[in-house]
Amino acid sequence: MELVTIDDIRTAAGRIKGVAVRTPLVRMGEAWVKPESLQPVGAFKLRGAYNAVASLRPDGVVTHSSGNHGQALAFAAREFGVPCVVVVPEGTPRVKTAAIEGWGAEVVVVPPEQREVVAEKLAAERGLTLVPPYDHRAVIAGQGTVGLEIVEDLPDVEVVLVPVGGGGLASGVGTAVKALRPDVRVIGVEPELAADAAESLAAGHPVEWGTARTFRTVADGLRTALSELTFAHISRRVDEIVTVSEDEIKAAMGHLARSARLVAEPSGAVTTAALLSGRVATGRTVVVLSGGNVDPELFR
Repeated sequence: MELVTIDDIRTAAGRIKGVAVRTPLVRMGEAWVKPESLQPVGAFKLRGAYNAVASLRPDGVVTHSSGNHGQALAFAAREFGVPCVVVVPEGTPRVKTAAIEGWGAEVVVVPPEQREVVAEKLAAERGLTLVPPYDHRAVIAGQGTVGLEIVEDLPDVEVVLVPVGGGGLASGVGTAVKALRPDVRVIGVEPELAADAAESLAAGHPVEWGTARTFRTVADGLRTALSELTFAHISRRVDEIVTVSEDEIKAAMGHLARSARLVAEPSGAVTTAALLSGRVATGRTVVVLSGGNVDPELFR
């Protein structure tokens, strides 16, 4: 299996320059936060989606998404003037589906277990190019630009904490950081209620928990399982995966707002939760805040 390289990530950085925001490192106590919530679509997903569309130049695109990748692909498709269809699972926060539609894409809502099958069916029926949320080398390379920027902006970084859902962000960040600074510890973080990645690494192969289990977590962006491609990257380029509780995730959202003045959705706050819980050995640490598209229903 061909893995993404640092050269792939550097090429992606050139493609997304001027489109994706080069997010700063924001101090939060003794650590730094990489706030991908500041992207035009509110999440890191813009990097991978735009890089994929820019490299493929399709006549139209379709994907399945928990929300943020759908927004990113809709944004990229609009930039290139091609149609976009996004398949989302039932229960996706309205704030995310509304944003997808706002970027001009068509939203198709299906039962959670059918999202991939329906996306593939639509691709075949309508002649669209499938751009999955993480299981694609161009997507992983785009997400890897997060790691590239971290090392460039903080050369003496010692620890990088990155959320893990489908594994595209962790795959890309791990690839970039380990290529430039092999001594840096790259640690993935996921909810205890969707800890399939941790189990996968322990088992030595991808393990799926299924939607009945993963949909228990409030971190809706981290309910997906690793693919063979992302497992291959993470097993080689991420040092370990730790898990955090639902209460710790919610507490981290508040801490980010108070201490760093940053809005984080639950999926984006898991890294801060791991830091605050003391589950990771800290040094010069960067926590990746992957997104800030918060569901208002969480506060009712």
